[in-house]
Amino acid sequence: MPAETANTNPAPCPACGAQHDMKAIDEALKTCPGCGHHYRMEPMDRIQYLTDPGSFVEFSANLRSLNPIDLSGYEKKLSEAEVKARMKDAVITGTCTIDGKPIILGLMSFNFMGGSMGSVVGEKVTRALLKGAEEKTPVVIYTTSGGARMQEGIFSLMQMVKTSSAAAELDKAGVPFFIIFCDPTTGGVTASFAMLADVIMAEPGALIGFAGPRVIEGTIRQTLPEGFQRAEFQLEKGFVDRIVPRKDQRRIISELIDLHKPGCDVPAEEEQTV
Repeated sequence: MPAETANTNPAPCPACGAQHDMKAIDEALKTCPGCGHHYRMEPMDRIQYLTDPGSFVEFSANLRSLNPIDLSGYEKKLSEAEVKARMKDAVITGTCTIDGKPIILGLMSFNFMGGSMGSVVGEKVTRALLKGAEEKTPVVIYTTSGGARMQEGIFSLMQMVKTSSAAAELDKAGVPFFIIFCDPTTGGVTASFAMLADVIMAEPGALIGFAGPRVIEGTIRQTLPEGFQRAEFQLEKGFVDRIVPRKDQRRIISELIDLHKPGCDVPAEEEQTV
């Protein structure tokens, strides 16, 4: 569970300052019942509201990160991350259905070492994309990441090319690929597969970019505009196709699957809603 909502009496909402009990926040899909602020959410919670009950079946579940550059203390950090996130690495992948429609679903966790993309994350995302291409099944990935996992050196950076190549194979196969940016999605994930989807969506207020705002301000020595790199800013600049609140995501994804079926023509009245 995200730190923001871990207590019985959570801190006031960072957006509006209102305070609600955990039950109200959970019932609103871990959003503020008052202003709609989206708290960070873990993969298993997303599976519950997004997929048909009991339909999610994980694959590539036994992959575990090694220590390819023999970095001191890395194994301990991995063990601590497993306990904190209750995952074996920063992404979970599986097959499921939404409204009875089969999809391949990937969900990242910021609780596992900041959602960093190392060899295992890259491999699992690649397998998901290639599985989609082979089985002609749409792929949906929820991203949240601080970028490449520097504890794995060049092996982590190689995942950018690897996942991008897999996304290209999915595109060649004519299979739809949908991304949902969650807070935050930055670094090598943004600079690789996450920007290669057919439709790119984002949760409200999500931070989306490559380098963080503080790094950019320090580099260019200028004050950035208000809301810089937030989902709403990226929508205005054309990097995001649509902002989709959590309560609408299941419906929108289901509609997109239908609209991307071969031979499907988009009715004029739906062109403005999807």
